[in-house]
Amino acid sequence: MLQQYKTIAGYGEDYIVIERSRFIGYAQRVTTEEEASAFIAMIKKKHWDATHNCSAFVIGENDQIQRSSDDGEPSGTAGKPILECIKKNGVKDTVVVVTRYFGGIKLGAGGLVRAYTAGTVTALKAAGIVVHTLHQKVSVNVDYHWWGKVENELRLTEQRVVGTDYTDRVTVHVLIPDGQQDAFVAGMIDLTNGQAQIELGEKEYVEVPVEAVGDED
Repeated sequence: MLQQYKTIAGYGEDYIVIERSRFIGYAQRVTTEEEASAFIAMIKKKHWDATHNCSAFVIGENDQIQRSSDDGEPSGTAGKPILECIKKNGVKDTVVVVTRYFGGIKLGAGGLVRAYTAGTVTALKAAGIVVHTLHQKVSVNVDYHWWGKVENELRLTEQRVVGTDYTDRVTVHVLIPDGQQDAFVAGMIDLTNGQAQIELGEKEYVEVPVEAVGDED
């Protein structure tokens, strides 16, 4: 499993107008090429009357699946800029479709590249970009004598507590960034003079929002 990776939070849709042409950007999180193709087909069906429905997607832990389509625009002016913008943002498992309704003014090759890049950024911002950071679930079980100290330490160190069970003892469940769990466990053992019972659970990803980047460079 990757220590961390970026993807989009979910579905996103927004539009921009450039020289009277309307560019509608769509983004969706996908995990297979079939899902990406189905999403592209859905947008094409929705906008059957559009001038172009250009698209690209990146799928896989190592970005091993990459596809793009100019859908009738001059070669390299639409699908590739969409793909490069997805990659520039570093997002995985993402498909973007930029639909264009021609406004009567030709943009030229450079203008098209900038327009489809801007449409992609618009879609990614609408979807929201998140970073997934790998965490280890750690359960700390203590008797009530030690709970005050443990609770205070968790609050002071701003640990990510995901649940607390109160029975004859207290069990608190914490998500610790992968690689830091050994230090956390040692700290809990030391804090409770060896009285804490520790159990390591499964690893999972925690999402944190980040910003989409543009095409300034």
